[in-house]
Amino acid sequence: YGINILELKKAKERGCSLVVSVDCGIRSFEPLNWAKENGLDVIVTDHHLPDESNGNPPALAVVNPNQPDCEYPDKNLAGVGVAFKLVHALLREKGKENLVKGFLKVVAIGTIADVMKLTGENRAIVSLGLKDLPKAVNYGLKALMEVADCTGEMSSYDIGFRIAPRINAAGRMDAARHVVELLETTDFDEARSIAEMLNSRNRERQKIQQEITALAFLETKEITSKNFIVVAGEGWHRGVIGLAASKIAEKLYRPTIVLSLENGIAHGSARSIAGYHLLNGLDSCSELFEQYGGHAAAAGMKIRRENIEQLQKKMNDHATANLSADDLIPELKIDAVISSNTLNLDLVQELKRFEPFGMGNSKPRFLTKDLFLTGEPYVMKEKHLKLKLADKDGKQFEAVWWDGVDKSGEQTLKPKTRIELAYTTDANTWNGNTRLQLVVEDLKTGN
Repeated sequence: YGINILELKKAKERGCSLVVSVDCGIRSFEPLNWAKENGLDVIVTDHHLPDESNGNPPALAVVNPNQPDCEYPDKNLAGVGVAFKLVHALLREKGKENLVKGFLKVVAIGTIADVMKLTGENRAIVSLGLKDLPKAVNYGLKALMEVADCTGEMSSYDIGFRIAPRINAAGRMDAARHVVELLETTDFDEARSIAEMLNSRNRERQKIQQEITALAFLETKEITSKNFIVVAGEGWHRGVIGLAASKIAEKLYRPTIVLSLENGIAHGSARSIAGYHLLNGLDSCSELFEQYGGHAAAAGMKIRRENIEQLQKKMNDHATANLSADDLIPELKIDAVISSNTLNLDLVQELKRFEPFGMGNSKPRFLTKDLFLTGEPYVMKEKHLKLKLADKDGKQFEAVWWDGVDKSGEQTLKPKTRIELAYTTDANTWNGNTRLQLVVEDLKTGN
């Protein structure tokens, strides 16, 4: 991943005189020095945080709202959003600014996929892009939406859980070029064939992700007393270690690094929790890394095997010094406590006016007390739960709890159990019927 001398050499040998990076390069000093010495111009477009002591790398130009002294007001653009700014400027220069809107569909997909805050300019980009997606004329995009079963009006949820995973799976499973081929093809049959292949790759990614995540969790058994988790495994698939890190950070509520070892070198992916600035932690032991970069919530790195034990110690020391005991307890923020008699599909429609939902603009989360289970929870795909609920007046509700088998822990869920429910609302359409569905965030029995 990222700018490297090997790929720059290949570009030079192919006769390229200009390289444009996307979402990487702000800390790539060695490769960019090589490029400069060998007469290869590089424009860096990136949104990651620069090296505070060394500043910008020696590129022809750096486009990054987070670089020193940059006055651009919105610092939360995704990597795709920064690249889009370069595209926009080029189109304006050529008098083709009327084409800009057509790019927003892909920029919206990338912004959601990168889990960026949907505030400020990102919110505008995603809102406009989502509205335009059903009108897509690009054969590849249309085919991808078809295999992902996204053929009508779309929300950020559809992008985040249906479209984006199929695109990301290509890069994760070593076939990133297929996405470019998908979006460039002018033949719909070819587009459908590539989209089906990406769909297959995504299923493969899911299987490998489950295997690697399970192995990574096994490695955490001995270190759950730590405030920072570092686990490593020989030959773990590098395409899914970031997803594994996310799962561990979420479940154990500790900042986490997952490393894949090969020939004495480990490539790693890190995910943080609220209140801990991950890049600051990595900066505190920068001498251990061959290469690293990222931001407050996520990062990547390359490190020698012999430095991993020291990495665990130093990152744990840094986390311990910067996190209080309360910081290590996950917190669920409730937007409103509401009574069950106000719950209906009209509420779902009203809340749609706050879309697009995502990081920085979460779907409103409610809490309702005095609900009762009316039957045994139904287990879906061995990990999710479907619950049938009623209030004291007999008004009935359906709820779904994703990963509920694991998240319910030691709580006993049996008929007539009284519960306090934290949830978001959704409209579930099946066989032409649309019903209110409560999406469980957490619950407490015996309230």
